Amino acid sequence: MAKIKDPLQFSHHFGTTESKLNKLGVLDPTLNVDTKLFIDPLLLGKSSHLEMRKAEKTYKGFFMKIIKLLAASKKENDVAWRAAYKQLLFGEIKGTCLGYGASSIRGSGFGKKLTGRVTNTAKEIVDLGIRDPDLFTVLPLLEEGVGPDLISDMTTHIIIEDLAKFNDKICKKLQISTEEFYVDRTTAQFPRNPKEHSHTPVILVPTDVLRELPLAKNWEEVCDVARKNADLRNKVNKLIAEIWKAKTKKNKMEIRKKALSKKDAFNVLLETIHKSKPEAYDVETDPEGLLVWRRIQPVIAAQHPLKLLLAKKPSITDVFDIVMKIVQQFQFLVEKRGLWKELYHDNERRNEKSVQRIFYAVADSYCKANDLDISPEADTGTGEIDFKFSSGYTRRVLVEVKLSDNPKLLAGYQKQLEIYKDSEQTSKGIYVVIDIGHLAKKEKELQKIRNDRLTKKLPVSDIIVVDGSKKRSASKI
Repeated sequence: MAKIKDPLQFSHHFGTTESKLNKLGVLDPTLNVDTKLFIDPLLLGKSSHLEMRKAEKTYKGFFMKIIKLLAASKKENDVAWRAAYKQLLFGEIKGTCLGYGASSIRGSGFGKKLTGRVTNTAKEIVDLGIRDPDLFTVLPLLEEGVGPDLISDMTTHIIIEDLAKFNDKICKKLQISTEEFYVDRTTAQFPRNPKEHSHTPVILVPTDVLRELPLAKNWEEVCDVARKNADLRNKVNKLIAEIWKAKTKKNKMEIRKKALSKKDAFNVLLETIHKSKPEAYDVETDPEGLLVWRRIQPVIAAQHPLKLLLAKKPSITDVFDIVMKIVQQFQFLVEKRGLWKELYHDNERRNEKSVQRIFYAVADSYCKANDLDISPEADTGTGEIDFKFSSGYTRRVLVEVKLSDNPKLLAGYQKQLEIYKDSEQTSKGIYVVIDIGHLAKKEKELQKIRNDRLTKKLPVSDIIVVDGSKKRSASKI
């Protein structure tokens, strides 16, 4: 699974600040960790940046060429079909630091098999008489394996020359040095990524073309738009009524069949997409907590110092004691020094992954400040997130962070953490529960599970409960 380890922000390495980049409307990327945002082609024309508004023309022009090729194609694999296929067969995109990856910034491309499916689906749509280049934004709703990250990488591939001009403008304003890179058939100047061993660029992206990267593609937003518009709702009900029950793969296949059955049906989907009025992700308020951990990580230890000392040849107990001190410091900061505020946005608690990243930021900050030979890693794969602190191969301590309203809170302690400990070959673990309500009964059950394991002489992990409730007054971080 992917890990966050030793993250580095663009602004910190290149001698600028996140606030300067924000004022210029540029995302401050983490150079070795993908930010879960993606470029939405529907936002290009709304951008405040001239380069992106020109990029919309580039994007639509690219797909109009493909539409013409597919319209000329008589059958799969003829000359026109192969020409369209070749245009859609784009390779790996590196440098934007966007997407699902955690321990890398490498993008993804349409492999040969997926490209063939996409070309055939696009051909079906074109054969209906559709000539709108936005038909390609509907693909994630129709084609398995085409998610927003792939659409984002495809968009980057198409508008790379426009992005290069945007980067040139920004780097000159900030006086950031650049190097020549050959990126996706384009030679251009970009900053070099110091976290990559190979010669890799950093491709800066405007914030006003970015949206939150969904964890799973679905029809929810499409349905929401259709429900709010009476005229559109009637059209949906008439032409592709199955959209309302699209919760399973089977239902989605039925919708796909209906949407591709005739021109009017597909146009309803396009009309819904056009009326969705997508909004760029607000990177400053960061509602989903995708970025807040990065603000905490460089400063928390300096503002709230904690002296930690690890023996030159530490035992597993020594490492555990240090990790416990870090956990207790996190508890102190949340409960007594206002860090609880970062657990909420607009009075709503942030999701668990955001809170886990905040814990990681605190832990990493103290390890760096004390030059500790302990390497915290945050697992940010699609499964549960855990933290591994290690000093050498045999001295490992796992920390699991859960919100109190997690339905798997008890199972996480009783089974999951112990499985992780076995796989990491360690006997030491700490289960951190952030109490944001509904904990009282569960806390007693957690303690009962722990006592039962102790009685049976089974491995146990310590339990630390952190009061993450909103406080009336607290010092600012």
